[in-house]
Amino acid sequence: MTKKSILFAVVALLLLIFVPMGQKSYIIYVLTSWLVFSIAAMGLNLTLGYAGQISLAQASFMGIGAYVTALITLAGYHWVLGWLAAMGVTFVIGLLLGYPALRVQHHFLAFVTLAFNVIVFLVLRNEEWLTGGNHGLVGMPRPDFFGISTGSNLQFYYFALVLFVISATVFFWLVHSPWGRAFKALRENPVRAESLGVDTRRITLLAFAIGSAFGGGAGAIMSPLVQFIEPGSFALIHSLKILLMVVVGGAGFFYGPMLGAAVVILLPELLRFTEGYYLMIYAALVIVLMVYSPSGLIGLGHKVIGRVRPKQEVRKDMEKGAQL
Repeated sequence: MTKKSILFAVVALLLLIFVPMGQKSYIIYVLTSWLVFSIAAMGLNLTLGYAGQISLAQASFMGIGAYVTALITLAGYHWVLGWLAAMGVTFVIGLLLGYPALRVQHHFLAFVTLAFNVIVFLVLRNEEWLTGGNHGLVGMPRPDFFGISTGSNLQFYYFALVLFVISATVFFWLVHSPWGRAFKALRENPVRAESLGVDTRRITLLAFAIGSAFGGGAGAIMSPLVQFIEPGSFALIHSLKILLMVVVGGAGFFYGPMLGAAVVILLPELLRFTEGYYLMIYAALVIVLMVYSPSGLIGLGHKVIGRVRPKQEVRKDMEKGAQL
């Protein structure tokens, strides 16, 4: 990391620590939701933005993680056990879901993952003996750690912030590791990547599995946050919302999921002063952004900086050499 990147990360972390202080309970809840969905979007960014594998099932992995954690904590076990189980289960299921990606790509793969999301929704709704059906599960306790409670919204916010920092650190390590370079090679040109010795089969499966585990981890946090979960909270529309976060923020950029989640979660709240028009304004802003900057907000920022920053001039006697 460069000094500027480290400074930016430190300043951002300080802002996240101090912003919720003195805020109302609802605002703190919205900020916590942003942290949770940022984690889920990190996973999809890894699968889609870095590995180039389309998935419309991220909300279903959040749902699996949330229900696994809820069932474990309601049985009297600590939340950490539920969190680990949620990520383990979603990792394995994501690994299995990755197998269709070995045979189909692009919109065909999107339909496969869409079908999986629908299947998970139907299982959560119909298997009432396990999931509570449409009534869902309620009363999941917020965890305590060494006598420190996370019962209030502010305390739970800082708990979620710690998990967000851990997830972001793991995500940063992944995208800058040999695996991350293999993910990018798979996205750019699978045939060329395979000719260079990249095991595209293993990397494809890992992209799905790790991205799914991020979704499961986010669901594990969502369970004690809302203390009530039901199938509709993890329907297809929520997978599309997470996809929107990645695309709006900038797929394939480290800060893309965080920025995109801020737009999708926080911007509608900031526009509520417009009363009945806030959703129309929000939708119009997203459409304009996608038309003029398909690479998202971070891509737009790079374009602006590229135009503002003066181009490096080439000496006349070096011009031909520079062109070579």
